[in-house]
Amino acid sequence: MQLSKNALGQIAAQPRLEIPSAKLLGLPEKVLQFGTGVLLRGLPDYFIDKANKQGIFNGRVVIVKSTDSDSSAFDKQDGLYTICVRGVENGKTVEENIINASVSRVLSANTEWKRILECAHNLEMKIILSNTTEVGIQLTDDNINDEPPSSFPGKLLAFLQERFKAFNGSAESGMVIVPTELITDNGSKLESIVLELAHLNNLDFKFIEWLETHNTFCNSLVDRIVPGKPNAEELKRTEETLGYTDELLTNSEVFRLWAIEGNEKTKEVLSFYKADDAVVITPDITLFKELKLRLLNGTHSFNCGLAFLSGFNITREAVTDKIFSVFAKNLMHQEIANAIPFEIDKKVKADFANNVFERFCNPFIDHQWISITVQYTSKMKMRNVPLIVRHYELAENPPMYMATGFAGFCCL
Repeated sequence: MQLSKNALGQIAAQPRLEIPSAKLLGLPEKVLQFGTGVLLRGLPDYFIDKANKQGIFNGRVVIVKSTDSDSSAFDKQDGLYTICVRGVENGKTVEENIINASVSRVLSANTEWKRILECAHNLEMKIILSNTTEVGIQLTDDNINDEPPSSFPGKLLAFLQERFKAFNGSAESGMVIVPTELITDNGSKLESIVLELAHLNNLDFKFIEWLETHNTFCNSLVDRIVPGKPNAEELKRTEETLGYTDELLTNSEVFRLWAIEGNEKTKEVLSFYKADDAVVITPDITLFKELKLRLLNGTHSFNCGLAFLSGFNITREAVTDKIFSVFAKNLMHQEIANAIPFEIDKKVKADFANNVFERFCNPFIDHQWISITVQYTSKMKMRNVPLIVRHYELAENPPMYMATGFAGFCCL
């Protein structure tokens, strides 16, 4: 039996399986999402689904597919898919299976562009999300009258222009745009590209004024490891336990964070944030960027060369080793946390570091050290050199753990 709307009533209830009610499949479309990837399914769509099940957001997602990838599974499964949450939280192993009902339909930009533009006429659709990879947020010589425009900013601009026309530039028709691409100030960069592209396409001044005044581009930071579909053996075992097959089944760690720069008006539109404390809407997300960059990414970079040279292939092998685990903890708590070049409460840093360590220990995710060494030099320069410099500004003695990690980088 394949997961679908008709199959929901035949799936047997289980303690670790969350099955949505059929009424969730009739909720109105409120979100346009550029991207079908596992990160979007495992984080933003996870939060939207969770809010819907709590009766908070009450809206579904229309996904725009811009690549030639096969999306037939979404059609066959009526947009349903299973998120298998696996990991360690507060010292306890977590295993949850959640059938996500947040996706309404998937439209192809190449073959269904007019149907995508029709979504601009839906006043309830007030949110645009994206994850088009870092390459997606770039200015290109794009004609927004093409069907479709070639770039993501071009598609977004064309959609917003259609919306402006549909509602005569009314204030209430403005949208909240939240990119999740892993680049600094992603919302601000996307906004500047869209505005420049509007000028390059000689668009009407009134539209550009509406674009700037009544639409909100939010910087955001996402943090969750979403490996996607498990290997064939694990997939078969999971599907046998669940009692159905799922072509979109997605593995995810327990930890989750979505930090969004916004105000009270932004909160009103992104009301799904109320369903989970891991969605944080605040005027400034620098704190979260620093915590992730230094304590998660920075710890990875200081550890990976040393761990790999010590014979460890997977992160959990090193951090569960009696000797290496002490090194990793002291590195985070005693040196990196104190050297973060941003004022953060000590308890907040300590809690985040503890979460990072639990994530490293996750028995369900095989995160290889050698994969972390990709672009090792640039990562070390961006993430860790500022920590070393900051340490010397605060203390006379050299940072023993950071120096050891840097030596591992030099020797690899």
